[in-house]
Amino acid sequence: MTIKKSVLRTIRQFSLLGDYHGATVTVALSGGADSMALLNVLLSLKDELGITVEAAHFNHMIRGNEADRDEEFVKEQCKRLGVKLYCGQGDVPSNAKENGISLETAARNLRYDFLSRVNKDFVATAHTASDNLETVIFNLTRGTAIDGLCGIPPKRDIFIRPLIFCTREQIESYCEENNIPYVTDSTNLSTDYTRNKLRINIIPELKKINPSLMASIGRMSQSVALDDR
Repeated sequence: MTIKKSVLRTIRQFSLLGDYHGATVTVALSGGADSMALLNVLLSLKDELGITVEAAHFNHMIRGNEADRDEEFVKEQCKRLGVKLYCGQGDVPSNAKENGISLETAARNLRYDFLSRVNKDFVATAHTASDNLETVIFNLTRGTAIDGLCGIPPKRDIFIRPLIFCTREQIESYCEENNIPYVTDSTNLSTDYTRNKLRINIIPELKKINPSLMASIGRMSQSVALDDR
């Protein structure tokens, strides 16, 4: 199934846009492959879905010049595509230190607060099936109740995830086939972050045991979520 068809099916199956007609969907745009693919897919479907597509970019002030590069890249791409863009920034390292939380948690808190403030109807985040796999394994590692096995839901309040059944590999292929440019976050290669450690070191070993690991975890998450409801 193509990414475009997968996004359409996910939007309809899980009523991501609810009963809204003419909704504004704001894409959380980091500039990476996932969010750039999401922006382009939604733009290609905006007439069919009857939506207005905007974008929002948050600079976490963690990666210095590289983060500034990402912001400029996003601005250039949105200008080229004719997409209205909202930009914000927050000092994540200082926030993490002041509140005694991890960089990952501080970044998420500040980013989601910004996205909620610029949102009109819905915020589309570029979470994928790969992200869901990492989330479930992360939750299992820490110990979790049933909600942790549900993984990342296709929709939570104003936040929708149209790419949640697409893999990272599919998305990178989609970008290559459609000449969609994107930037790469250098911190994705660092095992200092728990999610990266799972993605780089643990998940490849689990896939040796079950090559269909991602699909299996995806089915489990859906089944558990249904039981939970």
